[in-house]
Amino acid sequence: MKLVGATAYVLRIPLVAGFDHHTCRRRHSDSVVLEVVDDEGYRGFGEGAPRPYVTGETSETVVDHLRQAWPELASRPLPGAVGADLAALAGLVPEPVAGPDLVAASAARSALELAVLDCWLRRHSLGAGALCPPQRPVVVYSGVIGAGAPEAAGRLAGQMRLAGLHHVKVKVGDAHDVARVAVVRQALGAEVLIRLDANGAWSHDQALRALEAMAPSGIQSVEQPLPRGDVAALARLRAASPIPVVADESVVTEADAEALITAAAVDGFNVRISKCGGLHRSWRIAERARAAGLFVQVGGHVGETAILAAAGRHLAAALDEVVAAEGSFGELVLVEDVARDPVRFGHGGAGGVLTGLGLGLELRRGVLERWAEQVVDLGRAGIDARRPLPPHFVCADGAPGTRSAQKGGRP
Repeated sequence: MKLVGATAYVLRIPLVAGFDHHTCRRRHSDSVVLEVVDDEGYRGFGEGAPRPYVTGETSETVVDHLRQAWPELASRPLPGAVGADLAALAGLVPEPVAGPDLVAASAARSALELAVLDCWLRRHSLGAGALCPPQRPVVVYSGVIGAGAPEAAGRLAGQMRLAGLHHVKVKVGDAHDVARVAVVRQALGAEVLIRLDANGAWSHDQALRALEAMAPSGIQSVEQPLPRGDVAALARLRAASPIPVVADESVVTEADAEALITAAAVDGFNVRISKCGGLHRSWRIAERARAAGLFVQVGGHVGETAILAAAGRHLAAALDEVVAAEGSFGELVLVEDVARDPVRFGHGGAGGVLTGLGLGLELRRGVLERWAEQVVDLGRAGIDARRPLPPHFVCADGAPGTRSAQKGGRP
């Protein structure tokens, strides 16, 4: 099995409503979807969500890294179904070379790895559970409330309570934090767990004052209270904080994870597949955290499509213990998502394990093309691009792509 063609789609899907936090005001998605095709016409899709304030990546750097990596990836044969595992397949993905301005080329690597996994699984009529067996049938997701006026946050929290959500994360880092959190607690009641996310908004002293002021609202944890970079300062804050501290932007790579664990700087990790460079590396970081006695939550990027949402669900279902999961918002956040069948969670935040072939999705090519700001043909190797694909290789809307798993036969 060899990959013979690849196309990158730079997506800008409008959000249903704007979403703000300390480092970004977001009005549309910002993802790069990679489509690969193998020598028998099977296709796979991966996604990276570049965030300049997390890894330094942009859509432009991701596309550049995909261009660089594609010839090497196309030259490597993929293994058969016997004996292959997640580590072996992830190990075939070329390492994008991150320049000095990047923390890591994680989003590019995520798109590459997920596309390879999706294609390989479909070729062998397998679902993602073959590589990461689920430990639970349902993943329970959190709601997320952005920065903004306390009154608006309270109304949204009330809606989340009616939706039966058990966990809610609140963005913090401005002058309204204490009032916002108090209103959210009042709207949610005492039983719903509340987490905070500062996105590195504070200095040590600011963080300590803010956390002491919000602790009476009953807070489960706070993500990234300080900017990435000073592990010792984070360790000092953790020692003084009345609220458990979680690393997010500070844990991008496995080396980051080791440094944080060695310094006893945090109580938990927020693992996100695009941020951490793919499913396999996210798994390794999560397992390292658990071995060190830290708790793990599986996060998502605002505006990610069903591709990353599906990968995140597979990860959250397969890990031994996850204290919270985020993502799978689908068209609650995006005006249109790329999957035919919704991946979003339902009442109570429940999202069932995906059991279809590949990552478990059937994509709508029309959505990719409609919201693609740029489509980049990365090249073809040893295939006649004029030769039509067999008729059974179609996406849900009838364009060339992947066949519905429900129809039987090849994907």
